[in-house]
Amino acid sequence: MKIMITGAGGQLGQDCQRVFGATDQVSAFGHQELDITRQAVISETVGNIRPDLIINCAAHTGVDACETETALARELNVSGPRFLAESAACWGSLLVHISTDYVFDGQKPITEGYAEADEPRPLSVYGKTKLAGERAISEVTENYIILRTAWLYGIQGHNFLKKMLKLNHTNPSREFKVVNDQFGSPTWSFRLAQQIKNLVEKDARGLYHATAEGVCTWYDLADYFLEKMNVPHRLVPCTSEEFPTAAVRPKNSILENRRLEEAGINIMAPWQDDVAQYTAQFAEQLLQSVAA
Repeated sequence: MKIMITGAGGQLGQDCQRVFGATDQVSAFGHQELDITRQAVISETVGNIRPDLIINCAAHTGVDACETETALARELNVSGPRFLAESAACWGSLLVHISTDYVFDGQKPITEGYAEADEPRPLSVYGKTKLAGERAISEVTENYIILRTAWLYGIQGHNFLKKMLKLNHTNPSREFKVVNDQFGSPTWSFRLAQQIKNLVEKDARGLYHATAEGVCTWYDLADYFLEKMNVPHRLVPCTSEEFPTAAVRPKNSILENRRLEEAGINIMAPWQDDVAQYTAQFAEQLLQSVAA
């Protein structure tokens, strides 16, 4: 199978290359190699490759930056996915597109997760543009898989775990406040890449939620991860109000993998298991990166 990956330099893009590259012919493009906001370039590239599958990992994921960079957010999160969908439809390619928990307002009780059929109500520019991107794809083609995920981490790029590691490894005696009233499911990009492959192999179509199983707060996640890394830390739980950001974060970011479960194709694991496996596999590399 011929596969084209956009946003290939990020943590999910890298892991998709790792997972699909073992069995398929992969053409991978980072943002410097392929600008998804240029319609003619997308059309030409897809036409040259004629992929069976396009995996779009490209996006403007700077949640706070999107509040001021609204035009760029719309180009990357709405226009780019539309252009990819148009080219995919032209050449008969399946399009896999990555979306987010930020399409919801997070007002559900913490005891309840969001299923695919729940009505989106995004609070931020990021969430609004990602939802518009989903709808742009569905207007152009029916040959798609849209995956909403949340709290992504991997070995490549920047993420919350790496930030916590760097702060606490550099300042082991210092206290750091970590938000303890936002709830979600930390999702390993490698596991998500495996789930994408599973969906493609099962000939799935439509909208799916795909996050790790189980729920925690950012404080819970940081504490568990640093314990697994054997890094001394002094974390202090705090509220969202004590840690203000430009964009409003949903307090309930819990996505229920309902469609995956109903189809019997859910391979997402408990978040604790994946974090433990992630640290066991990459602990030395992670420590080297923060010491550099």
